[in-house]
Amino acid sequence: MDPWYLDNLVCPLDGLPLSYRDGSLVSQAGRKYPVVDGVPVMLVSEAEQTIGVAGASLARARGDAAGTDCRAPQLYLESLGISDAEKEGLIRLADSDGSEIDPVVAYMIGATSGITYRHLIGALKEYPIPELRLPDSEGAPLLDLGCNWGRWSIAAARKGYRVTGIDPSLGAIMAARRVATQLDLPIRYVVADARYLPFTGSRFNIVFSYSVLQHLSKANVITVLSQISRILRPGGMSLVQMPNWLGVRCIYHQARRKFREARNFEVRYWSLRELKQNFEEAIGPSNLSVDCYFGLGLQKSDRHLMPPLLRSAIGLSEWLRSISQKCGVLKCFADSVYVASVKPSEKCA
Repeated sequence: MDPWYLDNLVCPLDGLPLSYRDGSLVSQAGRKYPVVDGVPVMLVSEAEQTIGVAGASLARARGDAAGTDCRAPQLYLESLGISDAEKEGLIRLADSDGSEIDPVVAYMIGATSGITYRHLIGALKEYPIPELRLPDSEGAPLLDLGCNWGRWSIAAARKGYRVTGIDPSLGAIMAARRVATQLDLPIRYVVADARYLPFTGSRFNIVFSYSVLQHLSKANVITVLSQISRILRPGGMSLVQMPNWLGVRCIYHQARRKFREARNFEVRYWSLRELKQNFEEAIGPSNLSVDCYFGLGLQKSDRHLMPPLLRSAIGLSEWLRSISQKCGVLKCFADSVYVASVKPSEKCA
């Protein structure tokens, strides 16, 4: 196992160092965290899981034969959270050997990038790597929180960051590692829960997250923010995408569910004031900027992959985003926003 993990990982429950014994990372209290083909699985079994794939990941990591999909065990199908039909298509694509795109990515694209990407399921010709709105780096450590197959991790690595990605899906993490290897990028991955980050304190310069925290209850988000603050270095920054409840598309989705409280993995919508207040209380001074309009996850870099109507929507979204930088009131109606928060530097004694 990569010795980096022993130097930087801790028990997610007590924060104490780990040792490597018999294929597991073991805490000083005797808790065992399996290592699957070199990837640590640091999920907390005692915690109530926020997504079903976490339980499947734990079962597979522990060698539970009953929980293993034997049709293609190397793809960890049981921990992907996709339909049976998508699993069948994924297996067929994996057996065909006719595509340079990882089969898991080909069938996860609708879940990871949003409904506007569903026409690409099973039909990807290239990896849709988005534009990361961060400056280039010369090796600053960055954590991609909820990385799935690693699209944002790849974007960060190409900008020079030393990237670690976490996700509760073992299958997604294994796909992320395969893609990083294919693209010759030195990205490390860990199966973990954002509420229980298994890293030493003050470890990262940047914590990034996209289309993840919106699926957690607001109480769980506050827990995650406290964890982000703990692992950020003084002066470090988090950049987190969140949905704005006043966005046109966001209002449409809230109306469809009759403005009831979100359940399970449904999106939770936040006001801009609520976001600023909670992020500042947990991490530090925070600023909000527009990510996009007319949906959650529309990326300018993927415009060429979209049908004409969606290309037009992306173009209009980008135009409104540019105007919002001068006309602040437009920010209030964006569907997706970034919250940039800076952890205050330690005061001199």
